[in-house]
Amino acid sequence: MTYQKRMSLLILLDSIIVLTSIYVSYFLLHPSLSVFKTPTLIISSIVILFSHHLYAWVYRLYKKAWEYASIPELLAIVKAISFSIMSAAIIQLIIDADIYIRALAITWMLHVLLIGGSRFAWRILRDRIIHMNHNKKRTLIIGAGSGGLMVVRQLIHNKEAELKPIAFIDDDPNKQRLEYLGLSVVGTTKWIRQVVEQYKIEHIIIAIPSLNKKELNRIFQECSTTKIKTQIMPMIEDIVTGKVSVNQFRDVQVEDLLGRDPVELDLKSISKSITDKTILVTGAGGSIGSEICRQVCRFNPKKIVLLGHGENSIYEIDLELRNQYKDKFQIIPVIADVQDRARIFEVMEVHKPNMVYHAAAHKHVPLMEYNPKEAVKNNVIGTKNMAEAADTFGVVTFVLISSDKAVNPTNVMGSTKRIAEMVIQKMDQVSKTKFVAVRFGNVLGSRGSVIPLFKKQIQEGGPVTVTHPEMTRYFMTIPEASRLVVQAGALALGGEIFVLDMGEPVKIVDLAKNLITLSGYSIEEIGITFSGIRPGEKMFEELLNENEIHPKPVFPKIFIGKAVETNFEQVTRLLDSYDSLKGQELKEYVLSLANRKEAPIVQVASH
Repeated sequence: MTYQKRMSLLILLDSIIVLTSIYVSYFLLHPSLSVFKTPTLIISSIVILFSHHLYAWVYRLYKKAWEYASIPELLAIVKAISFSIMSAAIIQLIIDADIYIRALAITWMLHVLLIGGSRFAWRILRDRIIHMNHNKKRTLIIGAGSGGLMVVRQLIHNKEAELKPIAFIDDDPNKQRLEYLGLSVVGTTKWIRQVVEQYKIEHIIIAIPSLNKKELNRIFQECSTTKIKTQIMPMIEDIVTGKVSVNQFRDVQVEDLLGRDPVELDLKSISKSITDKTILVTGAGGSIGSEICRQVCRFNPKKIVLLGHGENSIYEIDLELRNQYKDKFQIIPVIADVQDRARIFEVMEVHKPNMVYHAAAHKHVPLMEYNPKEAVKNNVIGTKNMAEAADTFGVVTFVLISSDKAVNPTNVMGSTKRIAEMVIQKMDQVSKTKFVAVRFGNVLGSRGSVIPLFKKQIQEGGPVTVTHPEMTRYFMTIPEASRLVVQAGALALGGEIFVLDMGEPVKIVDLAKNLITLSGYSIEEIGITFSGIRPGEKMFEELLNENEIHPKPVFPKIFIGKAVETNFEQVTRLLDSYDSLKGQELKEYVLSLANRKEAPIVQVASH
C-alpha cells in the first residue's frame, strides 16, 4: 500500500471513530435521540475531530509503521487523544461554563480502545499471517540479551524468514523462566541437548555478540552434540555500519573456535610508522602478504608497492585495493622475483620504501624436503637480496615473516627460515635499517594449510586424513597473523624476533572433527584416517627454544626476543658453496647450521 493510500485510510478510520465515540458516550449517559441535537455536543465533536488530526500530525501517528507497533507507539496515541479531549473540555468551559466530565471520560476511553486497537490489530493480523507458514524451522535462540531480542524481533516481523523462534537459552540465573517477546527462557547452555529434544528444535542461533571465543567454542561443542545446524548472528558493528542485516546469520567458522580473542593493535604507533609512508610488501599476492596489504592500507600510506612473482595473484590484490581505496594513495603492482638480485635492487631504487614487509617464501614442509635447493634459493638468498637492497636504499624498517618451524628445526623449510632470521639479525648489526623477524604458527585458511585440504576431502565424502592422532599445532587466523606483522614493524628497535602468544596448541584431529561438524556432517559419515608423520614434520611445534626465558610481553599477547651472537661465517660458506651442494648434502648442511644457536628472549626497553 502506498503512503498516500495508507494515510488516507487512517484519517478516514480515525474520523469515524472520533465522531462515533463522542455521540455514543453522550447517548450512554442520556439515552435519548434528542441528545444528538445538543449544540454543545455538535461543537465538541467538531473540536475533537480537528484537534485529534492536529495532534495526530504532531505525534506522527499517520507516519508510523504499525506492523511494528509497541509501547512508544501506544504512548503517542494516548498523548494525541488526551490533548484532543482537553481541547474539547476547554471549548465546553467557554461555551457552557461547564465541562461534561463523565461524557469526555467515556469518549477518551473509547478513543484509546478503538484507535489503539485498530493500530495493534494491524500488527496482530500481520504476525498471524507470517506465522501461518508452518514450513518454518523451529529455532532455539541462545542468548536472551539485546542481541537475542534483536534477532527474535527480526524473525517475527520478517515474513520471508525461514526460521521461527521457539525459545531462549541463557546462562543468567535471573532470566530463567522469564518471557521475552513471547518466548520463554527454558534453561542454560548445559541443557541445550534436552531443550532441542523437548521442543523439537530444527535450527540453533547463537546470539551473544559479546561472547569470547573460548565461551563460543564451549557453547558450539554443546550444540554439536545435537547434530542440529548451528549459526551465529553477525557482529553488532557490521549491523550498525550496514554491512549486513540482523537476520543474515552465518555459519560458525573454524576461526571462531580458536579459543581466544584476536590480538588488538596499537593504532597510534602503527599509524605513525605507516601513514604517508611508502610501504613495500613482497609476496603481496599470497594469503599472508595480501592480508598485510589490506591491514597497511587501513592506515593511508603515501604509496604501497605490491611485489610478487605470480601475475594473477598480484592482479587480484591490486584490483581489490584499487576498488576499495580508489585514489586515496598510490598502489603500484610490481612483478618481480626476490631471487633476482638486480631486479630487486632496481625496484628498491625506484620506489625507495620506508618500510618493507618480506612475506615471499616457500613454506610447504614436505615439498621443501624434496627441493632443498629451491628452499635455500628463495628463503635464504631471496631474503639476503631483499635485506641488502633495503640497507642500500635506506629503508627504515624491514620485517621478515618467519615461522615457529624455525625453532629447533627438523626440516628444510624451518631450517631455511631460521637461517633467514640469522641473515636479517646480522644485517641489523651492520645497517642503519632496523631488521626484525615475526615468528608465528600455522595460519588457518592460508594456501597449503590443512583447512582447504580438509574441506576438499569433506566435499568429496571423506575420509579426512590426519597424520597422527597426537599431532598438535599452534593456529592463528590470516588477519591475526597480518596484524602481528604490522604491529611488529611499529614496535621494532632492531634485531628482535617477535612471537605471538597463540594460547594452547590444538590437536589436528580435533580441528578435523570441528570442521566436519561445521560442514553439517557427523564424524561417522565422513570418517578420519591416520596417514603417518610426513618427512621433516614434528609431532609438536614450538614457539620458543628451551633456552629462552619468558618475560612479560612487550605488547599484549606479543613476546619479543633479541639474538645472541651468531657465527655468520657459516651462513656465508653456505651461500658460497650453494651451487656445489646437492640434495641430501645440502639438507644436512642447513639443518646443522640452523640448529647451532637460537634467539633467547630478553627484556627490552619500553617502546
